[in-house]
Amino acid sequence: MIAFISGIPVKIRVRHDTLRMAEINFLCVLKKLRSKRLAPVMIKQITRRAHLENVWQAAFTAGVLLPTPVATCQYWHRSLNPKKLINIGFSRLSESMTMSQTIKLDKLPDSTSTPGLRKMQLSDVPAVGRLLKSYLKHFVLVPDFNDSEVEHWLLPKENVVDSFVVESPVTHEITDFFSFYMLPSAVLGSQEYSTLKAAYSFYNVSTKTPLVQLMNDALIIAKQNDFDVFNALDIMENGSFRKELKFGESYAQLHYYLYNYGLTNALEPSELGDNISLVKSMVSIRIFGIILK
Repeated sequence: MIAFISGIPVKIRVRHDTLRMAEINFLCVLKKLRSKRLAPVMIKQITRRAHLENVWQAAFTAGVLLPTPVATCQYWHRSLNPKKLINIGFSRLSESMTMSQTIKLDKLPDSTSTPGLRKMQLSDVPAVGRLLKSYLKHFVLVPDFNDSEVEHWLLPKENVVDSFVVESPVTHEITDFFSFYMLPSAVLGSQEYSTLKAAYSFYNVSTKTPLVQLMNDALIIAKQNDFDVFNALDIMENGSFRKELKFGESYAQLHYYLYNYGLTNALEPSELGDNISLVKSMVSIRIFGIILK
């Protein structure tokens, strides 16, 4: 294989317009061929195939700056295993801190604090869907989920995604939930470590439990499951818990793009409610998938 591109059919709401779009999830070209302009060929081909399905708009994200993003977001990192992160060069030890001080600073409680917190089950899909749809009404650029899509994207899958709900001990109503997905990375040049295990904040809805408390429990669960770092973009309401939960700003940015759909002004990260474009490893339906061999 020398090149690959994939996309999935989605419904995206942009302000008051709900459109059928192709959400482009992955584009890769063999490193030694990246100067041969294969990427435009792949993009043109997936555009043609989307048009055959009567899909005329697309959404995608990229770490590189292209003309012209509808929004630019910042990554933030919360260290869960600071010693490993420093040893592999992911982060640096502050000049004013020792390793033991850094480990103590980033230490999390041993157990969660929210009553009724448990892993999401199949029977929770309708309630989680209602919470999510109500929450996403507050944002400008969002996916339009139905229950089958909520099940596909959020129901826990081993080594892919984890979701937890808060069930009221009194009414048994689902009042809150959080989710994160997993993207491991290979560690190069280290004799001690081979993999960096990263969790990425996905969708989080808080109606009864304070969001800071909910996300602190997410960090604790990620730590219990041996994740090294917990990442979040500054989209939705993620900015409200960064400081208190000791997230550090990354140098990395992510740009959001819309194809064949214009916006008068760029959006603020807090106006975005679309996290699907980020989930490279979770896509199981690739109706527009193209492989060059």
